[in-house]
Parts: sequence; C-alpha cells; structure tokens
Amino acid sequence: MMGTAGQDILLNLGRMDELARSDSPIHRLDSRVKVLTTVVFLVCVVSFPKYTVSALIPFFLYPFYLMTAAHVPTGLLLRRLAAVSPLAVLLGIWNPLLDRQAVLSVGFLSVSGGWLSFCSILLRFGLTVGSVLVLIATTGLESICAALEKIKIPRIFVLQILFLYRYLFVLTEEAARMLRARSLRSFDGRGTGLLSFRGMAGTLLLRTFERAERISQAMYCRAFEGRIPTKQVFQISRQDVLFFFFWTVFFIIFRWVNPAAIWGRFLEGITE
Repeated sequence: MMGTAGQDILLNLGRMDELARSDSPIHRLDSRVKVLTTVVFLVCVVSFPKYTVSALIPFFLYPFYLMTAAHVPTGLLLRRLAAVSPLAVLLGIWNPLLDRQAVLSVGFLSVSGGWLSFCSILLRFGLTVGSVLVLIATTGLESICAALEKIKIPRIFVLQILFLYRYLFVLTEEAARMLRARSLRSFDGRGTGLLSFRGMAGTLLLRTFERAERISQAMYCRAFEGRIPTKQVFQISRQDVLFFFFWTVFFIIFRWVNPAAIWGRFLEGITE
C-alpha cells in the first residue's frame, strides 16, 4: 500500500493518460500538428516585452478552445497549475521591490513596472504551462515524444523526456513508501524534522540510482538500441492543415495587435 500523498500524485498522472486516450476532434489531430502549433504559441507568448499584460489575454483562447473541444476537466488542470505555481510566484515576487518606477497611471493610482512585470510573469506561466498540460491531456506524452522524433528533434533528448515521465511513477511510489515507513516509526512528532527529511532525500537518491542501473541492464538484455517502437500512424489531413494555419495566423496577428490598446484609444477618442 502507498501513502495518501503518493496515491494522489499517481492518480493525477494516470488521469492525464486516461484523458489522452479519449476521442474528440482534438484527439484525432496529428500529434506533430499539435506539437508544432503549441511551439508557435509558446514562442509568441514568451516574446512579449516584460511589461505586457493586456496583450496576453487573447492567447487564453487557444488552451480554452482545446479544453472545451477535447472535454478536458478544468478542475484537473487548475490543480496541476496550482501545484507548480509557487515557482512562478517566487520568481516574480521580487520585481515590485526591485522595479518601483511608475509606468502606468489608472485614475489616481500609479502602477510600478515591478507589479506589471509580476502580473506578466503569472500570465505567461499560466499560458505556457497550461497549454503544455492541455497538449499532454489531448495527445499523451508517448505520442508527443514520437512526434518530436518525427520532426527531427534529437533522439537522446526525446528518450530523456519519455523515460523521465515513465519512471516518475516508480520514483513517486518509492517516495510514498518511505513516507509511510517514517510515519509508522514516528511517535509524538519525533523523526519528522528537517534532519529526517535530509536523510530520506539521500536514501531516495541512492535507491533511484540503483533502480536506474537495474532498469538499464534489463533494457540491454532485451536488445534495446535507443529507439522506442511505436504503432502510431502519422498522416496529415485537411483538418490538421486548417488547425495549424488558423491558429498560427491567430497567434501572429495578436502578437503584433493589442485589441485592449485599440479599444482604449477608441474610448479615449469618444470621450474627447
């Protein structure tokens, strides 16, 4: 039996695989098309200047459309985003302290560049991580890795991603087993401090190395030559071409056109 925390993590990972095996117009698209479209999306999002906030809003249509068309549960993605959001907050929370120069005035309020860049970081984080999660939920990581190899991404890089995902289950199960053993051996809060955690982390690292050696030997015994066989058939259809063309044009247009700024100038002209 595993600990509750380990079970929750594995259930979340397994849930993403279950969603990838669903059937919808998005699931039926060619994996290469979805990967390339998402890459264009990511490039456009991260290329905005650091104070950009309003211009990022139209880009939420892409992950929202994929979620809606593929029937991906919003709550599941939000929980996954919330799990890694502290990293984005930690990266951006220092900006308001370091950049205090006012760059925007809203009525009698002045907004510093630090707060704008902080909001921009959070929006970019939600867009980039959210789009990748939706891509996994509608394609599956194995299909994504096969598509990456088809578009000439170095095989060693693709294998590292695939193995990391596959054996993350093993690592999580091992960590959950160690946590359960510690809880059974702890009384009145003893053995649950930082020193105990440090020792557990070192033990988990050693067990990971040992398990990796055994897995590597087993793969070589089964004539593994650095290629993961797949039965997936890649075939570009008209729907794939239309999907890629429409969203690529959409991303490029809204990369250079800010509808919020245009609307603001229009309202300002009316009030004058």
